[in-house]
Amino acid sequence: MTAEIILHHYDTSPFSEKVRLMLGIKGLAWRSVIQPVIMPKPELIPLTGGYRRIPVMQIGADVYCDSQVILAEIERRHPKPPVARGADWAVNLWADRMWFQSSVAVIFAEIGDNIPKAFADDREKLSGRPFDVAAMKAAAPFARAQWRAFAAWLEDGLGGGDFLGGATPSLADVAAWMNVWWAGGAARRTTDELLAGFDRTRAWAERVRGIGHGRRSEMPPAEALAVAARSEPSDDVACDPNDPSGVRKGDRVVVQADDYGRDPVEGVLVGLSRDRVTLARECGELDVAHVHFPRAGYVLAKR
Repeated sequence: MTAEIILHHYDTSPFSEKVRLMLGIKGLAWRSVIQPVIMPKPELIPLTGGYRRIPVMQIGADVYCDSQVILAEIERRHPKPPVARGADWAVNLWADRMWFQSSVAVIFAEIGDNIPKAFADDREKLSGRPFDVAAMKAAAPFARAQWRAFAAWLEDGLGGGDFLGGATPSLADVAAWMNVWWAGGAARRTTDELLAGFDRTRAWAERVRGIGHGRRSEMPPAEALAVAARSEPSDDVACDPNDPSGVRKGDRVVVQADDYGRDPVEGVLVGLSRDRVTLARECGELDVAHVHFPRAGYVLAKR
């Protein structure tokens, strides 16, 4: 029996929306585990070994941290219809970093005064920087100009088809959608202004929204932990002999993001391919699980 896809997320998470859309494009069934928006996350941390960001995907005792590696694993396991094409991964990283930062400033300049203090405190700990609404308001004119410039690339890219990838959705559509969806939901008035005159992008957004999220059913967090406890991780992992990091299979290593949310996760290296790092680690009271991270955007070091 094939293990279920379990997505640990919350409904307003922009990075989780990327994964939900990918599941919709693939027409997949999946289990939804709602996790807290802020720390503590007592039923997530035992799975990840300390990684606290959302989303996290779980398949049995394999735990995938960061939307980048989650999307890659969904594509690997379910290659039809194809979604990741050519340089789409570069577009994905641009949307995750540059466009997302513009979205943050645009959104919180508009709604930041209404954010609960607990949320602001949590995001300060996550980013290592002050959650400064006044600074976001000051940066908003520049951020809005950048946001519209990025959206203009969509408008131009949609000149040849219904989607950025042509006739069918691609990873570029998934990546771009995150920012349009998040800004449109959190700061709708501003987003409407920034998309003024972009008729192709507006029509595209309605097509993407119509794809949906596949077949979702809810699962309690405790049940997801129980699934991991009774499962064995996959041994389908590889090591790239040309990786320049100098670490080898069996080394004790630490992995952490290079942008924000840099909580280090320690374990034994069992896989190191061009696109991911895989650690074996005991996750709390669970038996050994494999925890997977992207190669791009993450730092790997020998312990």
